[in-house]
Amino acid sequence: MQSLRKLKPGHGLDLQDIAPPPAPAAGEVLLKVKSAGVCGTDLHIDEWTASYHFLAPALPVTVGHEFSGVIELLGSGVSGLAAGQLVAVRPSVVCGRCAACLAGQPDACTSRRGIGVMRDGGFAPYALVPARNCVVIPAGIDAEVAAMAEPLTVSHEAVRTGGVKPGDRVLVLGPGNIGQGIAIFARAAGARQVVVAGHGDAARFEVLRKMGFDDLIDFAATGMDAGLAPWLKDSKFDVVIEATGAGAVIKPAMAALKIHGVLVITGIHAAPVPIDLTALVRQHQQLRGSYRAPESAWPEVVDFMRGHQETLRHMITHRVPLSAAYEGFALARSKVATKVMVQPELEAAP
Repeated sequence: MQSLRKLKPGHGLDLQDIAPPPAPAAGEVLLKVKSAGVCGTDLHIDEWTASYHFLAPALPVTVGHEFSGVIELLGSGVSGLAAGQLVAVRPSVVCGRCAACLAGQPDACTSRRGIGVMRDGGFAPYALVPARNCVVIPAGIDAEVAAMAEPLTVSHEAVRTGGVKPGDRVLVLGPGNIGQGIAIFARAAGARQVVVAGHGDAARFEVLRKMGFDDLIDFAATGMDAGLAPWLKDSKFDVVIEATGAGAVIKPAMAALKIHGVLVITGIHAAPVPIDLTALVRQHQQLRGSYRAPESAWPEVVDFMRGHQETLRHMITHRVPLSAAYEGFALARSKVATKVMVQPELEAAP
């Protein structure tokens, strides 16, 4: 079968013919992949940026960690799942042996391995995954929407980490897939205003408008300070959530926060970022990091999908066959797309 793989350290990925996965072992299931989303993490693995060198010992590996699939085979000892069920895959595989796992706290596992990062993932027709990492998708939710479960849990966790509450003004920096999800969950949390800012992101702004967001700032036309000025005239923001990975936005983001405001960092930054701690202290501001969502958040996000599928579907802007997966990477990198779905069953254009 074809599989998009990282073969060695350095730039690039390869579409390679490999053997299909073996029959599932005890506690595993074999999935027929339906949709797999292209994520910023995949772009970083492709580019081999500094913060992803940790996966070198796992190479070669099939990438892709945002995916849904239909269960084909179940290994021994698997309960609560059945062949033919559509599931989303929680990509963080816990060890089950460390002190946290043994204490029943898998979210604190110290030896986790990521599907699509440290073990084979979803840019392939079939994937072998632990049964405990499968989240059953209710009837009526499309496979491609289900494939967005992982990034939506990241967005959900960012809003929870920021403590967004009814009446808050929220600024989201970065209008990509994670930023759009943050905007959706901030609105659902009762924020009275959600402002989303980007830099030359016209296509992604159009997606946001389709989802009902009109308070948008394009810093490409103004720069950050001038672009934010009209929005700070009467009051500053209660919560600012960064989803860019660009260190240059942190200083203006803190300046846009009110006293006792909260700045949440979700972007992966390739280099250290200087912070004015004196200003943070004097303004009683809080800086919080947000990354992986707890396992308990997944059912909440799946339930949210059930009632908001039509809104969420706007985020899927491109669909490509597996044979054109690398073209999907180019679309995601160019900001033309919000979410590119790689669909192994989709035929390539003639």
